[in-house]
Amino acid sequence: MATRDLMRFNNERLFPTVFNDFFKPWNEWFDSDLMKTMTVPSVNVIENDKHYKLTMAAPGLKKDDFKIDIDGDIITISAETKVEKEEKDEKFSRKEYSYKTFSRSFTLPEIVNAEKIDAVYENGELKLMLPKKAEVKKTTAKNIAVH
Repeated sequence: MATRDLMRFNNERLFPTVFNDFFKPWNEWFDSDLMKTMTVPSVNVIENDKHYKLTMAAPGLKKDDFKIDIDGDIITISAETKVEKEEKDEKFSRKEYSYKTFSRSFTLPEIVNAEKIDAVYENGELKLMLPKKAEVKKTTAKNIAVH
């Protein structure tokens, strides 16, 4: 299995510039300051012989903010935070709050042992270890003679 099995397909390269120009006003709106609070953390995926290691940059969260679910061969990592701040003085009262949420889903390759997936959050990074199943011996190709 290649590392790309865990990554989403990026179809930006498939659409010609005409489509990019057509959607430019929408892209500018989504890139505006209003949308800056709606971020999706970056993810790195590394593969070796024994496991996949998925690292997600998510500073400022607590481990209890995360929810990781597996449904069939789909793993979904999500987080939700709510912050409320209230200040009162004789002359003014102010209450601010923020709400941030994200969700990322990945298709697990068949070789991943979903029962043994482990997650750790430290130093602003969520790290998931996705161990591979023990390989089943593959039969070698052979030619069978017809008698």
